Amino acid sequence: MTAPGPFEPRLVRQRKRRAAKGFREAAFLHRRVVADLADRLEAIPRPFPRALALGGAGLFTEEVRGRPELSARIGEIVEADIANGLEIDPEHLPFDEQSLDLIVSPLALHTVNDLPGALIQIRRALKPDGLMLAALFGGETLNELRLSLIEAESELTGGAGPRIAPFADLQDIAGLLQRAGFALPAADRDVVIVRYSEPMRLLADLRAMGETAALRERSPRALSRRILARAFEIYRERFSDPDRRVRATFEVLTATGWAPHESQQRPLKPGSAMARLADALKTEEKNAGEKAGR
Repeated sequence: MTAPGPFEPRLVRQRKRRAAKGFREAAFLHRRVVADLADRLEAIPRPFPRALALGGAGLFTEEVRGRPELSARIGEIVEADIANGLEIDPEHLPFDEQSLDLIVSPLALHTVNDLPGALIQIRRALKPDGLMLAALFGGETLNELRLSLIEAESELTGGAGPRIAPFADLQDIAGLLQRAGFALPAADRDVVIVRYSEPMRLLADLRAMGETAALRERSPRALSRRILARAFEIYRERFSDPDRRVRATFEVLTATGWAPHESQQRPLKPGSAMARLADALKTEEKNAGEKAGR
């Protein structure tokens, strides 16, 4: 029997439903991601008659329809997101095999317990030579908050339980794409730094995005005001800039994979595609700027 994953699906759905009404007000990262996914699709000169968007609350469709040339190449888009009232489990996609030309996922797969299984489901749902583009949070996400909470709780109680969800790293994603049977797999990363006037503003955004932790094995101790206050003190001491605004890191990993087809070129040797992609992208740390009203 497969061991249960780190997330409690009931809590994941609860967080998303609770955040659905005000999601778009805090969706600055999702908007950035769907714009990036659209940029990548614009560079691929081929049609995608039937597409699925897993996550994003309709933002992907809005982005595509705002780009006439891209919109002309993408036909029907099925938007699957709790915020839109259409819940689809990525581990059990309700689509026939080889029925979709394109599947995009803007920041939805990082809370899936069986990510290898979900990727296999996605690959099977794609027609031969169909494309998957998936963006999900990576391991550096919320490092400042994670470290501040651990240090505060350890200092005040003598131990610390899990408070922030675990996220995959770049090599994990690259390996999972291969295991799932994708052709021409590639993965890259974008590090986004967001600055806040106070750590509490970060927590407010996380709640509004439905991204507060929904862990199966949660700390037996409640996150008391005392622990949280001390964590905020540590956050300000260790992760603030000269203007006293605090930094929050979000690492976004983007996975690309094609459903196998005989017309595709042969894959490069393991590791070479990753190296060349990184060189071509020249990916650097990017600053998302100031949060308005934060």
